[in-house]
Amino acid sequence: MKILVTGTAGFIGFHVARRLLETGHEVVGLDNINDYYDVRLKYARLEETGVAENQIEYGKLIQSGKYPEYRFIRLDLEAKPLVERLFAEEKFDRVCHLAAQAGVRYSIENPGAYIDSNIVGFINMLECCRHNQIEHLVYASSSSVYGMNEKVPFSEDDPVDYPVSLYAATKKANELMAHTYSHLYQLPTTGLRFFTVYGPWGRPDMAPMLFAKFILDGKTIKVFNNGDLSRDFTYIDDIVEGVIRVMNHVPAKEDEHPYYRILNIGNSQPVPLMDFIRTLETEIGKKAILEMYPMQKGDVYQTYADTSKLEKLVAYRPQVNLETGIKNFINWRKKFKME
Repeated sequence: MKILVTGTAGFIGFHVARRLLETGHEVVGLDNINDYYDVRLKYARLEETGVAENQIEYGKLIQSGKYPEYRFIRLDLEAKPLVERLFAEEKFDRVCHLAAQAGVRYSIENPGAYIDSNIVGFINMLECCRHNQIEHLVYASSSSVYGMNEKVPFSEDDPVDYPVSLYAATKKANELMAHTYSHLYQLPTTGLRFFTVYGPWGRPDMAPMLFAKFILDGKTIKVFNNGDLSRDFTYIDDIVEGVIRVMNHVPAKEDEHPYYRILNIGNSQPVPLMDFIRTLETEIGKKAILEMYPMQKGDVYQTYADTSKLEKLVAYRPQVNLETGIKNFINWRKKFKME
């Protein structure tokens, strides 16, 4: 199949594109390579897939030097005419849309970036899929849509009416927009509510990368809510396996919600934040310096995925335990240097 993967300079998109290429698919990767975090990491991910920084020109498809079936284009999702032209020329079979303006806390500081990328960019993606007979649009939603939900584990059937960050609100909006297009135009869509993902090539603004860096550098870690937080940490390989399996299960007219599906994707085993930090300490061989803070605006106390629907649909069961995942992550982190 020929698949468009957006966000391929990003963490999950990079890994998904690479897995698709290794299993024989033709892939076009798209990313705007914005500076939300250090672009050197984004360019390093692209380099791993055979796309050199000095090759990249805005709006131009670049052939990978590593994968014959991979090309990359730097493009903003908001640039509707250019995105439309890409779809019209490339004739994709399926789309895996993982590009978005990420980050809960940053959405408080820069709300406009979230509207541009996550709302305007997403409607452009829906329109292009609609007009180009895309077989299946799989897109990234987020566990943040559950807001302050205290019922655990979080189920896809729970109400998601009270987001506590603009980022979460844009992700809920994506689900509503996708439902509309599935209903009106019979466009098969699947939204994946990602929980906390970690592993090699991870995002430097997320806790696993930040904590590892601070422990290695001997710097103080800010721990919010005095450490009384839990996250459904999920290793990247398990996430990628779930995404690929879901792409191959297209929502049908006969489903409970015709052509439309929402699924949690996580580990379904929440880990106390302090346990995660202690596991990092053990693997790094160095104690963390901790400084406790109260809860931050936009944060939630616990994330905990009920993945029974995903398991029933595609036999999804995470295989990588915390100790193995942390070991793999730290081995990569010790080798990869941006500083």
